[in-house]
Amino acid sequence: MRLVQLSANSVNFPRPETALLQPNGLLAVGGDLSPPRLLSAYFNGIFPWFDPGEAILWWSPDPRAVLVPAEKHLSRSLRRFMRQSDYRYTLNRAFEQVISACADARSEGTWIGPEVKQGYLQLHQQGHAHSIEVWSGNQLVGGMYGVAVGALFCGESMFNRRLNASKCAIMTFCQYFTANGGELIDCQVLNPHTASLGAKEIPRRQFLQQLSRLSQRTLPPECWLPQDLPPHDVDLPSLLKE
Repeated sequence: MRLVQLSANSVNFPRPETALLQPNGLLAVGGDLSPPRLLSAYFNGIFPWFDPGEAILWWSPDPRAVLVPAEKHLSRSLRRFMRQSDYRYTLNRAFEQVISACADARSEGTWIGPEVKQGYLQLHQQGHAHSIEVWSGNQLVGGMYGVAVGALFCGESMFNRRLNASKCAIMTFCQYFTANGGELIDCQVLNPHTASLGAKEIPRRQFLQQLSRLSQRTLPPECWLPQDLPPHDVDLPSLLKE
């Protein structure tokens, strides 16, 4: 296994199975964040992650963290919070604000530099990248953004300015995504935040198989139009845990 230098003249990637074991999933270096290259990456189970000002690094880790919306975990405390909260939710109404807030939310530093913002903003303008916003009154208090690949949504980053705002965003989006035919959310690498909501690790091989199937699915185009989202129905059956 070796790290591949990407060609400036091609948006093709090496096979994810050829990624390094250490660091886990590092596959290639270089290239750019143009929409064609980003889409090629996501349709092959690859994503960029690098420090601003440094070479672009491309990853496909094994195992892969995913969240099955129909199997999400909604704790009793979060259920109570969502029932009592005055949060409202929107889709694709403030993409640029969301990605900027995701960058600002990282006290330890962020990988979301100007190059990343521009690349994903172009993807959004072309209808491939989407944002979920959480509002309290007229204030943006939480949200997340990612890339749609058929019936799979590749989550990229989220932020929180008020209690539980990003968790509420995920729960609300899971319900909406499932209702429109979505089946899987890619969380890339498992962390305590996503694990508490039901994310789990699966082998990369299994993830790529699901990606191959789900990428061929087409969701109703109107489901990605800018719109208000219905609040999560906290009275629907779901997996509960404390």
